Amino acid sequence: MEQRLSLVTLGVGDLARARAFYEGLGWKTRAEPDDDVVFFQAGGMIVALWDRARLAEDSEVTDGGGWGGVTLAHNVRSPAEVDAAIEQARAAGGTIGREAGETFWGGYSGVFIDPDGHPWEVAHNPRWEIADDGSVRLPA
Repeated sequence: MEQRLSLVTLGVGDLARARAFYEGLGWKTRAEPDDDVVFFQAGGMIVALWDRARLAEDSEVTDGGGWGGVTLAHNVRSPAEVDAAIEQARAAGGTIGREAGETFWGGYSGVFIDPDGHPWEVAHNPRWEIADDGSVRLPA
């Protein structure tokens, strides 16, 4: 198996609300208004929104409704971009879990939580390279 991630699917309680939130972040989709899955191209991978109960059934898991132990991340090129993304999430209706600020690991980050409880860290790591296409590279 190749060492890569292709798709992250977020289980959502209200697809229209979730779609509106991500579109409020400026994300673009070609999904039709009545599609039951909404796909967003996210750099070299895809983020999908799908009904939470259907996702659990398809994944053969029992959904206890709690946090699944996964946090998503969006890395940016500067602390100012972190601030801007956190404000954009706030304006789109997200909850700010942690305001942007300096981190213990020498970077700068904040956390927003989407309407279905998925936490996203927005981070600037001065040691990571972000290519023009948004892909992230660890230092050599």
